[in-house]
Amino acid sequence: MTQVCLVGDGEVNLRYELLSRETARDALATYDLREPFANSLAVETVSLGAAVSLLNDLDWYLVRFVDAALVREPSISETEWLSRDLATAVRDDAVDDEETDRFLSVYGVVEREDGPPKLVEPMLVTRTGDSIPEYDLRDVSDTLVVRVTADEFGA
Repeated sequence: MTQVCLVGDGEVNLRYELLSRETARDALATYDLREPFANSLAVETVSLGAAVSLLNDLDWYLVRFVDAALVREPSISETEWLSRDLATAVRDDAVDDEETDRFLSVYGVVEREDGPPKLVEPMLVTRTGDSIPEYDLRDVSDTLVVRVTADEFGA
């Protein structure tokens, strides 16, 4: 199953904003909604194409309320996510699966006492071998790796 995770803008309650609007609520109605991170919403879809299609259906809301739209496709990586742009490029065969792992945005994960962990500022890194540089923007309990396009990376 392909997962989609929407990380809300810090200024809004993402779940409220999406479910209070009929079009977004209808698009999400068939999914089991989870909150893996603070102010996030995650669902499982049947394929990468379905994940990208859902993101396209929610585009108006993503522009207004979402900081990051992430897709995890197990055939590409069991642990790393793809940005929306990279997921779309893979679906459209504009990028080969094997060419997705060079440019990364690494989020820090901070545990909280009163709810799911929180994603904190991403650090852009380039993978040059089997490992990536350590997250050093602040003390964190874990990291979340997101593969991004060269354009998103600024390369």
